[in-house]
Amino acid sequence: MPADVTALIADVVEKYDAELVALRRDLHAHPELSWSETRTSRLVTEQLVQAGWELQHVEGTGVVADLGSGPRTVALRADMDALPVQDLTDDPWRSTVPHVAHACGHDVHTTALLGAALALAEVHHRKGLDGRIRLVFQPAEEVMPGGAMHLMALGKLDGVERVFALHCDPGVDVGQVGLRLGPLTSAADRVEVRLEGPGGHTSRPHLTGDLTFALAKVTTELPAVLSRRMDPRAGISVVWGLLRAGSAANVIPDHGLVSGTVRILDAVAWSDCERVVREVVDELVRPYGVTARIDYQRGVPPVVNEPVSHSLLADAVRAVLGDDGQVIAPQSLGGEDFGWYLEKVPGAMMRLGTRTPGGPTYDLHQGNLRVDERAIGIGARLLAESAVRSLAADPA
Repeated sequence: MPADVTALIADVVEKYDAELVALRRDLHAHPELSWSETRTSRLVTEQLVQAGWELQHVEGTGVVADLGSGPRTVALRADMDALPVQDLTDDPWRSTVPHVAHACGHDVHTTALLGAALALAEVHHRKGLDGRIRLVFQPAEEVMPGGAMHLMALGKLDGVERVFALHCDPGVDVGQVGLRLGPLTSAADRVEVRLEGPGGHTSRPHLTGDLTFALAKVTTELPAVLSRRMDPRAGISVVWGLLRAGSAANVIPDHGLVSGTVRILDAVAWSDCERVVREVVDELVRPYGVTARIDYQRGVPPVVNEPVSHSLLADAVRAVLGDDGQVIAPQSLGGEDFGWYLEKVPGAMMRLGTRTPGGPTYDLHQGNLRVDERAIGIGARLLAESAVRSLAADPA
């Protein structure tokens, strides 16, 4: 790709840097939960219309827009929703919505993609594009099933040749990007096990079903048994977040539940996981005279970075940040519904460094998350650079 295009992208992003930071702070102060991103969608739409992007109709929240023409289309995706988390910072732009905050950095993702949109519009105006670029501002990444499946059902990924995205990484310094070939995140499912039995007095467990004991067996034994029933290379992890049974020390309850997440690194093993979970739970509770009802909700597949897309991202990182801009991203057990897009078309996701060098390391989904806002412009340049390079490359 010509160096003057890289320079043009950099110049445009720098020109709008203050506006992008101000927009990110505005989004941060007014977070919206999944499927409720009305204000965010309106602000994004206004920016894209001013820049000359052609909007597509989207039912509900979310924004999709195209620029350029031709048989080839490359997509860039950002998620827009916030989390039901209290903002614990004292920043002037902290959340004004009680118990809702951009604690996963989606405000940065949205703003970075808008910055890329401004740069790509200028590239299109001055030099033209080698095809079509589609922007996907996705709602509801934080819930299952999420906005990725909704937009795909509306056909917003139809005809797309390749798709790219980024995600904030507060463990990587600003000015660096984490890349990984192959699996980047894990599959993430939710499971709830409800047990039912006759209940009774704790002095006579032999005359009833000892439901609490059976629930404890499910809680402790299911993760252990799965480690033997599933391929250990799949990296399965079952962690419980909710456990509830009983109301008195001397009463065996007649119902109880345990709920948590199942995470697995391997897509093939993921396809078989629900069946094995159901079999193991039934085997565990059968000796105790209780019945199990299992609600297993498949969430998201792993994000698996495809080789050509990964290579294009690596080239974009070198062009924007130099040879020292890339670090190896570890595989995460976190879930990300960008994986659904990659089930349909090739693509890749990068980890955008947001930590101030020498500063504290924050964690995602925590109310004290802070980002170094220099990451916004870097993310914008990387997304724009990746799209232009992909169109300039030979078709997949």
